[in-house]
Amino acid sequence: MRKKLMLTTLLMAILTGTALLGYYWLPAVRAQAPTLYWGTAGSDVRAVQSRLSDWGYYNGPVDGVFGAETSAAIREFQRLNGLTVDGLVGEETWAALGLPGGPARAAAAPANYKPTTGVSGSQDLNLLARVVAAEAGGEPYQGQVAVASVILNRVKASSFPNTLPGVVYQPLAFESVSNGLVWRVTDLSSPMRAAQDAMNGWDPTYGSLFFWNPAKPVNRWIWTRDIVVRIGKHVFAR
Repeated sequence: MRKKLMLTTLLMAILTGTALLGYYWLPAVRAQAPTLYWGTAGSDVRAVQSRLSDWGYYNGPVDGVFGAETSAAIREFQRLNGLTVDGLVGEETWAALGLPGGPARAAAAPANYKPTTGVSGSQDLNLLARVVAAEAGGEPYQGQVAVASVILNRVKASSFPNTLPGVVYQPLAFESVSNGLVWRVTDLSSPMRAAQDAMNGWDPTYGSLFFWNPAKPVNRWIWTRDIVVRIGKHVFAR
């Protein structure tokens, strides 16, 4: 009788522990963004379509239905931004779109939260630092701040997307994004400080919107811009 009671108590403890594990673990699993693919539908698909439309990759209806046009836009986005071209919206593509959890999973902002227009949070700082590292990793510190400043100046300019991810992922805007180098850089110590200095207001380019290396082949159109300053190997222009 005593042995049966002990077995019953042990079984109940195991079941209780399993239930508690499920309670704490399963919601975390469910909170992960879903993988979207051809044939899926809903608010997550609509959010992806809207973002791709804003950035110039998608011209179809924002209807929440993952079809041929959505698939083609995702593949083009992945190809031009150095991602795995599989036509799926998985973890990597969610992050590149700046939609890491999908709209239905985003936590509500505090009532007193006032974001900086176009740029906010550690994710934007990290993305900006990555572009600086990839585009100007070998440049002097002032040159790194200058590249970050150009990107931030574009966010504020009416002729460019009004968010930092929008500027960074604009088709063919940055070679390092197109070839995937932006995701392979590892030393972010100096670029992170440069990005933060630029976000704090230091602009060595005096409002420039473009930069390039004159020693490398570039589009002839870029030379029609008004050059403001040269820092390191880059020239900066409006």
